[in-house]
Amino acid sequence: MVLLLVFLTVLHLVTLAMLLIATLEKSWWVWSDTEIRDLWFNCFHDNETETWLCTTSNESDWLQSVQALMVLAVVFSSISLLVFLGQLITLFKGGLFYFTGLCQAFAGFTTFAACLIFTFHRKEILRDSRDLRKGHFGYCFVLSWVCVPLLLISAVLYIHLRKRQ
Repeated sequence: MVLLLVFLTVLHLVTLAMLLIATLEKSWWVWSDTEIRDLWFNCFHDNETETWLCTTSNESDWLQSVQALMVLAVVFSSISLLVFLGQLITLFKGGLFYFTGLCQAFAGFTTFAACLIFTFHRKEILRDSRDLRKGHFGYCFVLSWVCVPLLLISAVLYIHLRKRQ
């Protein structure tokens, strides 16, 4: 039982860290090694100064939806972790972690929706005159897709987990 709790806590912390990285890092769309885009900024690498120059992304309804969903996923996963830690102390013997699992499932579904929106509406989100075939999805986009099954698996594990003495 202790190993299951440790595994579930580590899984939760890993997915929360992955969600934070996917939401805040700069690599949802990569044009080249010197130009990347994320949910918040368009960044260009200046070779002379060896720094990234970033400007805010052009706001579109689709981009704002992806931003909001990813932030909601981080919030739901954080609430889920705090509730889980609280339930470990206060929950009665034999109680189930339903609310924790529900919050974690919401985090998974909001991440899934954000990834789908970015996948199917990247042309409207990026608003670039260049051919999208010259760019590719970045590691943060892939990381958010990896989070989806991990969040849903941990949600199912939380729902079936019972507190024992």
